[in-house]
Amino acid sequence: MKKTRYNDEQIVRILRETDKDTVAEVAKRHGVSEATIYAWRKKFGNMETDEVKRLKALEGENARLRKLLVDRELEIDVMKEINAKKW
Repeated sequence: MKKTRYNDEQIVRILRETDKDTVAEVAKRHGVSEATIYAWRKKFGNMETDEVKRLKALEGENARLRKLLVDRELEIDVMKEINAKKW
């Protein structure tokens, strides 16, 4: 997967700049296309930097919990197979 040049907090700061200047000026200043700015706006909308940090933390926690759930379901399946073979 391609590594992005800007992290989410930087993207939100760039979007806040578009509130003051035109999208074309901000895009040129940061070396991205206008379409990229609009895609970021679609993704991050009216978020602030602290909200983005919170979102990242929640996504990380969600991924961890999903992994735990998958591991637990795998254990249950293995136990069912072992139990079925004993009878």
